[in-house]
Amino acid sequence: MRVLVLWGFVLFLAGCATVTVTQPRPAVPDITQFAFVGRLAVRQGDTRHHVNVDWRHDTQRDEILLTTPLGQGVAEIVRDATGARLTLADRRSFAAGDWSALSRQVFGFALPLNASARWLLGDVSATEGWRVTVVEREGATTEALPTVIELERDDITVRLKIDEWSEVK
Repeated sequence: MRVLVLWGFVLFLAGCATVTVTQPRPAVPDITQFAFVGRLAVRQGDTRHHVNVDWRHDTQRDEILLTTPLGQGVAEIVRDATGARLTLADRRSFAAGDWSALSRQVFGFALPLNASARWLLGDVSATEGWRVTVVEREGATTEALPTVIELERDDITVRLKIDEWSEVK
């Protein structure tokens, strides 16, 4: 009798479940806002760094949170109409007119971040002097978003593994 009551309860709950209808994703050239979480590995010579990345992008603003593999905040990077800012965990901050100038100020070389909204989506034509390669995509179609992207220049290699894409709301 208990088994029948349990099955009745399960069937009742199944009948109450709601189905979420998702809108189809726009074509890649039409995507203007996105968010993703992933992991970033940077290698320069014998030096290696690994961080988690939580990136939110729309046409007016980018917000990037970098954390250690254990989840401790390392840095926050923001780009908007006023420029680009980097705030480190120790509260030191840096500011510049755009991402290239900011990365040049902080690292001594420009990262290809001004065109990142396009190469993150797989359009690697504008990469500001870096070789950007989409290594893997989420599927076999031409509209599949990248899941692994490599950036290379001189002795620097950056590998971005995107674990989950989502829409910005």
